[in-house]
Amino acid sequence: MEFRRIDHLPPYVFSIINELKVDARRAGADVIDCGFGNPDLPSPDVAMKKLAESAQLARNHRYSASRGIPKLRAAVADLYQRRFGVAVDPESEVINVIGAKEGFTHLMWVLLQPGDACLVPAPSYPIHIWGPIFAGAAIREVALAEGEEFIANLERAWEYSWPKPRALVISFPHNPTTVCVDRDFFRRVVEFAKERGIIVVHDNAYADLGFDGYDPPSILQVPGAKDCCVELYSMTKSFSMAGWRVAFLLGNAEVVAALAKLKSYLDYGTFQPIQIAATVTMNEASEHPKLVKDIYQSRRNTLCDGLARIGWPVERPRGTMFVWARIPEQYRDMDSLEFSSFLVREAGVATSPGVGFGPGGEGHVRFALIENEQRLGQGVRNLRRSLTRLA
Repeated sequence: MEFRRIDHLPPYVFSIINELKVDARRAGADVIDCGFGNPDLPSPDVAMKKLAESAQLARNHRYSASRGIPKLRAAVADLYQRRFGVAVDPESEVINVIGAKEGFTHLMWVLLQPGDACLVPAPSYPIHIWGPIFAGAAIREVALAEGEEFIANLERAWEYSWPKPRALVISFPHNPTTVCVDRDFFRRVVEFAKERGIIVVHDNAYADLGFDGYDPPSILQVPGAKDCCVELYSMTKSFSMAGWRVAFLLGNAEVVAALAKLKSYLDYGTFQPIQIAATVTMNEASEHPKLVKDIYQSRRNTLCDGLARIGWPVERPRGTMFVWARIPEQYRDMDSLEFSSFLVREAGVATSPGVGFGPGGEGHVRFALIENEQRLGQGVRNLRRSLTRLA
């Protein structure tokens, strides 16, 4: 039987590593899982208590609001004012989405159609590549770099694109490469977009995970950004609420309204007790993102210091919950999928192969900081024994 949109999808390479991990564990091996970026930290106590309380009330079992209940939208607007000094109207410039991936994918449906093009960094988180493709658009890859080099790459990609792209997708701090930017970089992006009449979609998934004094900015901090920009903010990493699927699109009112119109046909919103619990969490657990950040920074130090000791030096990221590691020179006869598979089989350490983030990710693997420091230390010891060419 033929299916639309999925028949020509390439194999999801992350599932190959996951199957190797599962098989190894079934065989009795202890695999240190640094593959899938699935946060292991518990959600705030107030979130769980409020969820349990709200779920006891029958009125909360009915259909909810697709856009998100008013108090939830007001809570994220207040968070943006506290965190970034950005004022957003919770009525017209905020919408709740059922996780950032759902919000992003459906946003592509209202921004793009067959015959359109979209600028996407290479490498990128997979949905940033496939979301525009699912909408029928073509992607124009922009080689990822820092600062002025990325702007130059962006201008070059625009110049040589036909048709001219209607949207630009970015995400900083960046997954998988961990590249970080400052507010002046976002100012240049906003100028670029305004001059060309395109919409910028910034996925701010790691808004609160900046290390060593780095404070990730919001693109909405740039004056006039709301004229051409929207931003996705998620409670997944900042509040350790991955499975709750609570995220938001904020910014340009016309784009927010367009997504709201589409979603009114598609869903009735997140389960209302989850929305209520998320509201209370943003209002009463504002310290939680800092606790999370400190834990990930400590794990980063453990992993990066350990890799350096065994002869695999990697750059210490200033943001995200990942470490982006170039495959050691002694093992570059393997591609990233082969090398990731080798690490599972021989070292009992699961990573994500760089090619899973597009061709621009080849030659790298990504470590997710989702194991505690003791487990990461064990993973480094396993790698020392298995990566014999490093000796």
